[in-house]
Amino acid sequence: MKRKWKIVLIVTLLALVGGGIFASYKINQSGVVTVQTGKVVRQDLVSLVTASGEIKPRNYYNLGSNAISPARITEILVREGDRVSKGQVVAKLESIQQEADVAAQRAGLSATEAESTSAEAGVRVADENLRTAEASLDRAKADQERARLNFERAQKLYEEKLIARQEFDQRKAEFDSLAAGVREAESRILQLRAMRAQVASQLAGSQKRIAVSQATLRRASDILQRTMTVTPIEGMVTNLPVRVGETVVPGIQNSPASLIMTIADMSLITAEVKVDETDIVNVKLGQVADISIDAIPNKTFKGHVIEIGNTAILRSTGLAASQSAISSQEAKDFKVVVALDNPPDEVRPGLSCTAKVTTATRQKSLSIPIQALTVRQRGDLETPAKGQKKSGVQAAAKPDPAAEKAKKEELQGVFVLQGEKAVFRKVETGITGATDIEVLTGLKEGDEIVTGSYKVIRTLRNETKIKVDNKAPVKTDT
Repeated sequence: MKRKWKIVLIVTLLALVGGGIFASYKINQSGVVTVQTGKVVRQDLVSLVTASGEIKPRNYYNLGSNAISPARITEILVREGDRVSKGQVVAKLESIQQEADVAAQRAGLSATEAESTSAEAGVRVADENLRTAEASLDRAKADQERARLNFERAQKLYEEKLIARQEFDQRKAEFDSLAAGVREAESRILQLRAMRAQVASQLAGSQKRIAVSQATLRRASDILQRTMTVTPIEGMVTNLPVRVGETVVPGIQNSPASLIMTIADMSLITAEVKVDETDIVNVKLGQVADISIDAIPNKTFKGHVIEIGNTAILRSTGLAASQSAISSQEAKDFKVVVALDNPPDEVRPGLSCTAKVTTATRQKSLSIPIQALTVRQRGDLETPAKGQKKSGVQAAAKPDPAAEKAKKEELQGVFVLQGEKAVFRKVETGITGATDIEVLTGLKEGDEIVTGSYKVIRTLRNETKIKVDNKAPVKTDT
């Protein structure tokens, strides 16, 4: 019996010891949190801003009717998708009246030019006659001067009784006849000058009528030219909403009735995308981008940023935020235009696309997984001194506002493994890559940090005991 009780006592003691050891283990393990960890490493990081949008030509023109009044389309000389050259006629409007006006003005101009030509010939004839008459007057004056000298000599000789009366009378009659001829020539010159002035006046009048006729013809020709739609640039017909026989109305902006076709300048193709307001501050002019077009799979095209919008656009309506009455808390985007360096020939305006803009790059920088980064308030990280407890006096003390504000300060950091504990460490970060983020201060290469799970990182407290389990990902409920 004694031996039996000894065995029972020994078994009981062993059970009590084992139970104590197990209870101690459970107690020690009750505050342990299972985590996943990773190392701080150096690697190349690329910061990307991804945005979607559509392919658009940099410049495009909506061609409408320039006619003075509504007109019917009589001819369309291109089809949608055709390439056109600058100055090419692509459509014609009804122009019967305009062509008749141009023909009438040309006929009137021809008649006026004929009158002018006749007047010019009359002026030339008058000039020739005037020169002939002036030459005749000069000759008559010379003959008159010779006759005057002969008459004066004859008069002296007659007074000295050296010649007969008959010869004296003959010399006098000759002088008088030549003087009358001079007066006749002078009268003829005056008459020719008057005739020339009249013909010159007719010529000036006909030239003025020619100028008026030319101006009227230019106006009529311009009106006729307005019935022909001409492309101002070299490009592609991207929209052709009308057919032959339809009537277009001029002078109405943004009206379907005034649009004949749209010509896109395909020399510069762009991807117009909408960038989230949180990313727009990182986008700069000249940054390179990779553009993928949904209609051209498995291909990526290079480009660069050429325009950044300054107006916020509401995501729900597409309107500028300043023009909308919707709450300013709504998500907003900004327009960014990326020029394709080598656009493919098969690209078309309106194709959906995605642009990945490279905003920054870092070579061999310290980095950690993005999910390891968390935020804690400073007060949550403070631990009371050993043995310090709240007393009634301390509870009744008025809190310091500055100290309370400092406790609510949010700190960005990660949990670093120190022995069997996870200690929060404040870090400063740089650019963000696809899955990792750059660390500027607070960590060094090789430090082991808590990287998962998300639920653990979100709730983990400073200096908590941890257990590392990197064998398999832990399924968490978020």
